[in-house]
Amino acid sequence: MADTEQSHFSLMSLEDELTCSICLSTFDCPVTIPCGHNFCQDCLLTTWKDSYSCPQCRTLFPTKPELKKNTVLSTVVETFNLRSSQSEVSLVVEESKAETEDVKEDVIRCDTCMEAEASRTCLTCMASFCEEHLRPHRENPTFRLHQLSEPVGDLSERICPEHHKLMEFFCSQHGRAICSVCLQQVHKGCSFMSPEEQRNAKESDLRGKLRVLDEKIMKNQSVIFQMNDMQNKLKDSATNRMKALTADYQQMRDMLAREERDALNAVGHELETGHTKLKGLVQKFTENIDNLSKAKEDIHRLLSQSQTVAFLQASFDLPPATNFDPYALRINLDSKKVMATQAFAAALKEHLTEVLKQPVEARPLIIKADEKAVPVSGGSGSQPESALPQPQKQRRKPRSHSPGCPPIQPYFQPWNPLSWNQPPYVREPQWAPSPFSTHAPEPQPKAEPKKKPKKNTKKAPQSTEDNMTKKNLASSVENLLECGAKDKPRGRSPAAESKGKPETPNIPLDITSAEKRSELLKYATVLTLDPKTAHSRVALDEGYTKASVSDEPTNYPDCPERFAVCSQVLASKGFSRGRHYWEVRLSSNNFIGIGLAYGSIDRKGPTSRLGRNAQSWCVEWFNVKLSAWHNSSETVLVNPNSKRVGVLLDCEEGTATFYNVADRAYPLHSFVFPFAEAVYPAFWIFSSGSSISLCKMQA
Repeated sequence: MADTEQSHFSLMSLEDELTCSICLSTFDCPVTIPCGHNFCQDCLLTTWKDSYSCPQCRTLFPTKPELKKNTVLSTVVETFNLRSSQSEVSLVVEESKAETEDVKEDVIRCDTCMEAEASRTCLTCMASFCEEHLRPHRENPTFRLHQLSEPVGDLSERICPEHHKLMEFFCSQHGRAICSVCLQQVHKGCSFMSPEEQRNAKESDLRGKLRVLDEKIMKNQSVIFQMNDMQNKLKDSATNRMKALTADYQQMRDMLAREERDALNAVGHELETGHTKLKGLVQKFTENIDNLSKAKEDIHRLLSQSQTVAFLQASFDLPPATNFDPYALRINLDSKKVMATQAFAAALKEHLTEVLKQPVEARPLIIKADEKAVPVSGGSGSQPESALPQPQKQRRKPRSHSPGCPPIQPYFQPWNPLSWNQPPYVREPQWAPSPFSTHAPEPQPKAEPKKKPKKNTKKAPQSTEDNMTKKNLASSVENLLECGAKDKPRGRSPAAESKGKPETPNIPLDITSAEKRSELLKYATVLTLDPKTAHSRVALDEGYTKASVSDEPTNYPDCPERFAVCSQVLASKGFSRGRHYWEVRLSSNNFIGIGLAYGSIDRKGPTSRLGRNAQSWCVEWFNVKLSAWHNSSETVLVNPNSKRVGVLLDCEEGTATFYNVADRAYPLHSFVFPFAEAVYPAFWIFSSGSSISLCKMQA
């Protein structure tokens, strides 16, 4: 029996270990999770909604753990419940016995026989009597005046300890029971009442207090109910806000992922285009090596000729490839789209970094301030304005006065390899298709036939090398690109092939859109040409305000900023903000280009030609044709045979408008482009003797 009770109490001591920490009851179908804690299966599944974590140690699980019933713990719980039910039954029995004994102890016995239950208590005799011993009080007249009451068990407490009298009064002032002697002596003059009246008054007061307590309990319970309801509402509100925040940040992550994918695709496209260009050049130079090798074999075969007459009669001409020096083309990933994408990513990163450094409460104010602020930038080294948040303002529509002005496309057209099968430099070349042009040539008016110069048939064998040197000095890659090209261009884009021959518009300039020259002169800017960028065939005069082309190269010092292939020159000042206007006087309307270029334009390769890359824009006179060029895309314009050309550069709107300046300024063409960096006035001069001059700006 002792062993059974000991095992029972040892099992009862495990009650805390057999209780679920969620429902605070003994386990019902207990399961164990990977962290080692046990819970009721239903309780655990109720807590797992959006995430999976331990309710006790807060361990977070990436996936929902597999739940299996803990059979050992389940058996212990069943045994515990069985023992608990048995102990409860025994406890109830013991409590009933104790209550019975208490009831028996509460029974008032007769003070005479000490056995029978008392039926009445005599407050005069101060004793309790059963019916048998109460008979004298009922029958004998002597006990007629004795006061009988219900059986009272505390008679000894109702006796005054000082006067040994029944305390039949209650002093209200001193709050105690008193006897008749106390009322006449110590408590004389005090207000008094019977104990029954005092009991009734106290019961009434306690019932009033009980009502107050009940009312306060109900109010507290109501407040608790409201707080529980508020707690549930707060939880629902927090869940909804977390879902909204998650959705917003997920959308931002998706947008950034798309931007990153587009930027990487742009760089990949540039890389593929560069590889294609280099592959074509390698193939062309490989063909040149083959042609030169064949020429060497012919020379060796001629030298091995033993017959003198046959040797002297044999003629040999060097292949055209010997007239030009090969060079390594410099290619970089600096298209407009790539540069703009990179500038945007850097600006966005810097902006977010500055915003996220601030407290959360101040971030909306910073963003609103950035929307209203005007970004400040200046100089060629400043950050492009287009990469920063711009204020909303009303923009003027770009002025375009030539039909079919195509949008600027970040398309990097492959360069056409050099055409080696063409004659050396011609002083006055006839019209020839540019290898960058995507259009077929237009019919040109027939020029008057020129007398062919007499050929000098007498050639000294020793003068071959000198003649080659002179030809090389008089020739340039630019001449090769522009004059007498016979090979079909192979670097044409699919869009250019589909366009075919352009139609020259027969529409006169829009006279109604002409502007007063005085209005443009408000933005007049003084320019000078930068000698560090001038090609060796470009001579600068009149305080670096005039540029002309000569056959004799100028001995400029070598520097990386100088154009090495195309006869071009840049202005010494670049612009990245504000409005600027300048005018250029032309010596002729043939083989001259006026435009704009970034400082990062290529200076050494054939892609350095104005308008044949993504870093430059120009209006070009080529024979009798006037065209607008950008990124090797041509737009044919009406040729008004301009003598003075004005350029209005509006950095705020991102536009550049070219004018034919006469009595008024008549728009020729407008370019619209974002400023990725500072832009410089640029000039291309091809014909020998031609020149351009920067005009003095006078109203």
